[in-house]
Amino acid sequence: MYSYKTKGTCATQIDVELDGDIVKSVRFYGGCNGNLQGISRIVVGKTIDEIEEALGGVKCGFKQTSCPDQLTKALREAQANGEGK
Repeated sequence: MYSYKTKGTCATQIDVELDGDIVKSVRFYGGCNGNLQGISRIVVGKTIDEIEEALGGVKCGFKQTSCPDQLTKALREAQANGEGK
């Protein structure tokens, strides 16, 4: 399990678990509970590349990022730090 501290979002942390480049689980702390539970379920079984293509760069209102965008950053950081090997 890899924990990522978000930047610029209502959610404050994202925990991710990988199996290679496949997402096994995601948990957000804070943020819009229903939406983030939905995102967490939808991404399970998908590759980091698939998730990044779909969610990378998504903005929330006038913010330059969003919880989905922060998830892509969390996944890349987890991968770079050896999670999922």
